[in-house]
Amino acid sequence: MENFNGKKITIMGLGLNGGGMAAAKFFASRGATVTVTDLRDAATLKPSMDMLSDLNIRYVLEKHDFADFEDADIVIKNPAVPLSSPYLAKAKRIETDISIFLSQFTGDVIAVTGSKGKSTTVSAIYHGIKKLKDDTFLGGNITISPLTFIDQLTPSSLVILELSSWQLADIRGKNLLKPAVSVITNIMHEHQNRYSSVQEYADDKKVIYQSQNKDQYTLCNFDDSYGQQFFSETPGHPIWFSSHDIPYDEKIWIENKKGYICLNNKKYQILPEDIMIPGEHNRKNLLIAAAVMYLYGFKPQEIQNTLQDFRGIPHRLEFVREINGRKFYNDTTATVPQACLAAVKSFESPVVLIAGGTDKNLEFDLVPEIARKVKKLILLDGSATKKFMKLLDDENLPFFGPFDSLEKGLQKAVSESSAGDVILFSPGSTSFEMFKNEFDRGNSFIKLVSQLC
Repeated sequence: MENFNGKKITIMGLGLNGGGMAAAKFFASRGATVTVTDLRDAATLKPSMDMLSDLNIRYVLEKHDFADFEDADIVIKNPAVPLSSPYLAKAKRIETDISIFLSQFTGDVIAVTGSKGKSTTVSAIYHGIKKLKDDTFLGGNITISPLTFIDQLTPSSLVILELSSWQLADIRGKNLLKPAVSVITNIMHEHQNRYSSVQEYADDKKVIYQSQNKDQYTLCNFDDSYGQQFFSETPGHPIWFSSHDIPYDEKIWIENKKGYICLNNKKYQILPEDIMIPGEHNRKNLLIAAAVMYLYGFKPQEIQNTLQDFRGIPHRLEFVREINGRKFYNDTTATVPQACLAAVKSFESPVVLIAGGTDKNLEFDLVPEIARKVKKLILLDGSATKKFMKLLDDENLPFFGPFDSLEKGLQKAVSESSAGDVILFSPGSTSFEMFKNEFDRGNSFIKLVSQLC
């Protein structure tokens, strides 16, 4: 393993969600000279800085200095920073917390990417495997840097990684990621403010399998238009998964709400009919989790037993509370219309939907379909919402708003609802005009709902 003692490390972006903070702690504790540089101020970054107060770290805040990049032996970049940054152009060597982790850890990795469903899928995998193999850890894009737990690992540990397209792009060509099982949940029209095309975005997703060997599995979505690319290109062992039965000898599928896998001409049920989280898209996420567990060596019955009580994760169709017969759900991580539509379709009860937010140069053609499926539609103000309104007006579909605060939108949703309704916060767009990020947005919704009486 590489020795970092005495090396100069510049960390670009401390952040508040763990990646920069974990990298700073990792290098400082190994004798490196660490500089953290971030465009935000000390007041904003105080929670992260307080966690590092016992370490010798130099901070450069509210600006970046070229010298900090030129003088560093290694620059650790935040995934959100594009490689085209002029500061990164000065770096001798660029790494990320993910690339450093993969260069240090020699044990098994399960890796999941995709536009939507990846956080629920990795959480379900972790939930299931952790009950059967205690030496199991979860990290990556799910806001837990794997450097956080690297000192707890042994060669027999299993690490489950959720990886975004940006995190994968940052390790392209490094030959570091060789997962025992890799998964691409789906490809949607996502992050088009950063990519020139959906194909370019999908190409970054391919990094998840590009260093696999034929004894390692790649799970590909039969129901997704990009699945065939992944299935034909992976050097690993590809297997289809689908929400319905498909005419292949090796397959993973749902039939009568139960999940199955067929390998070597043997069919096994791996997912029970009764699961704890709503939505057929979540049933498919749990199907993937069950298949990963089976391919990693667990038995069908123990897989069913461990996944049956999985209750989902915060901010993804998260049940908040019931008040006066109305059930409130927080689905703030629905940042694209496809995810919002899937959320709406998850309920048999009438849905009063709160949606809208910031545009990321996405396609919003599904908005009229969403509007037709809900009892009432409440819109929050934002650049994406303006596009929502144009599409709705063109088809004479009713809505309320846009409201300039979530509090006002929630009040309207409550007043337009009845006992037995679901009040669903599933924005179908991003959050940055009104909130810091989607988690801030979800927490704000939870707080407002908790104050209702």
